[in-house]
Amino acid sequence: MDNLSTQSTIYIGLNDGDTKVQRFEDAKYLSILKNTCRNYGVAFSVQMVNGGYFHEDGHYTEENTLMLGLMNVPEQTVTEIAKDLCAFFNQESVMVTTSPVSVVFIKESL
Repeated sequence: MDNLSTQSTIYIGLNDGDTKVQRFEDAKYLSILKNTCRNYGVAFSVQMVNGGYFHEDGHYTEENTLMLGLMNVPEQTVTEIAKDLCAFFNQESVMVTTSPVSVVFIKESL
């Protein structure tokens, strides 16, 4: 049976907000992200992607980005996690998307 759920994704760039370059190895950022989710008691999935965007001043940059996926996490908690990661990673901002999704668990045995 279908269950309507909420999927939130937080996009956290890894380039430092001041220097505009990535200061640490990807693994360090991933460790911080995992510890943050553990401290909030939320299940998560994460992907590393690369993207490009324009800063508010018009400067274009490309960077590694962590996409943190959260299912059925209250909006306030998602916002708190996003604010923490924005501060921990010294970002100008992080992007949060939220969408309703239909979730079905398929189980099968041989």
